[in-house]
Amino acid sequence: MFEKILIANRGEIALRIIRTCKEMGIRTVAVYSTADEESLHVRFADEAVRIGPPSSAESYLSIPKIMAAVEITNADAIHPGYGFLAENADFAEVCAEYGIKFIGPTPEQMRKMGDKITAKDTMKKANVPVIPGSDGLIKDIKEGISIAGEIGYPVILKATAGGGGKGMREVWAEEEFEKAWNTARQEAAASFGNDGIYIEKLIEEPRHIEFQIVGDQHGEVCHLSERDCSIQRRHQKLVEETPSPFLTKALRKRMGEAAIAAGKAINYEGVGTVEFLVDKHKEFYFMEMNTRIQVEHTITEEVIDHDLIKEQIKVAWGIPISGKNYIPNMHAIECRINAEDIYNNFRPSPGVITSFHSAKGHGVRVDTHAYSGYTITPYYDSMIAKLICRAQTREECIKKMSRALDEFIIEGIHTTIPFHKKLMKDENFLSGNFNTGFLNDFDLGEDPKK
Repeated sequence: MFEKILIANRGEIALRIIRTCKEMGIRTVAVYSTADEESLHVRFADEAVRIGPPSSAESYLSIPKIMAAVEITNADAIHPGYGFLAENADFAEVCAEYGIKFIGPTPEQMRKMGDKITAKDTMKKANVPVIPGSDGLIKDIKEGISIAGEIGYPVILKATAGGGGKGMREVWAEEEFEKAWNTARQEAAASFGNDGIYIEKLIEEPRHIEFQIVGDQHGEVCHLSERDCSIQRRHQKLVEETPSPFLTKALRKRMGEAAIAAGKAINYEGVGTVEFLVDKHKEFYFMEMNTRIQVEHTITEEVIDHDLIKEQIKVAWGIPISGKNYIPNMHAIECRINAEDIYNNFRPSPGVITSFHSAKGHGVRVDTHAYSGYTITPYYDSMIAKLICRAQTREECIKKMSRALDEFIIEGIHTTIPFHKKLMKDENFLSGNFNTGFLNDFDLGEDPKK
């Protein structure tokens, strides 16, 4: 087994990986920017290397600095976590050149799924349902309007190198096309350095449902059932649950088979997620594949009682997986606790946490790097904690989450806890009647502090 793993990430996911490595008897190396000197991942790793100033480009995204940290600490593997360099094929290639194991898929596998056009073509060949749309990138507005007319409005423009909702625009009529085209391309170029755009049919009232898969180095792929990630704001997930209250047993079986076919189509190695959109008629379509551990992997862990980070490390070492698919018989929900002011358009809320009391109790888990006295900086993602609850049924799980939110106290900054409290009492959420547009009309009410 690996002797020492460098974690090329920060915050709660770095701490999460360190915990599993310690339990496996593997030494750990943390890397950190000057803004993260007081972070818990730095404190609990066996070694820590400062790699630069707060800017991600000069620290967590700097491949030369991370590889220098590998060299001076003699680490024999790198775990990228999620975000930053986790899906960067060039980084994985550099690791291979230096004889360092990248804990994740191969560069070739990442490239096949990293570009959405290539991924869509791969899925078509594997007989995985895909959303109707252009066969490739759109050359110009004229071609785009022609294809949109053939598909039928509404359509959606998407950046081929996109993610997180960047470079994405809905178009409901031909007269809206030119403006949407220009803004999507500009945003894509600014966000990804690539202004390539393609078109898809806009799926109305969609559910965002993803399947967790695991593939080994011996050609075996299995799935660990689904997660419903439909509660989103601006294409950013806020709440996830498993199993989905929307899927039938038959639909779950078909989607699981499609997820496995997707993984086998690229000989996938590691833990990954195949993401689908499911329309109101329960027809599903491949959306993308995330070739890394997901933020919301926690809820799958809770219902299958299995450590997915440990599974990643074992697969990277060459250990075969069981090949058994899993359908949960419990329910789990995750609420992302972000440092944001929900009454001010979810504006980021950096600052010092003056009081921090996390929820506890049976079936309650909190993954966080935050604590009382910790400073939330403006440089990185606003997520500071994940609150996960597990119970026998969805109804019990929601009640447990509501109770846990009531006792989760974070003072000194604004957080999304008030939003989650309201959601857990919303009638449509309670009945499972929601889709990705659910929050567009969600009433947050008035700020009680005003």
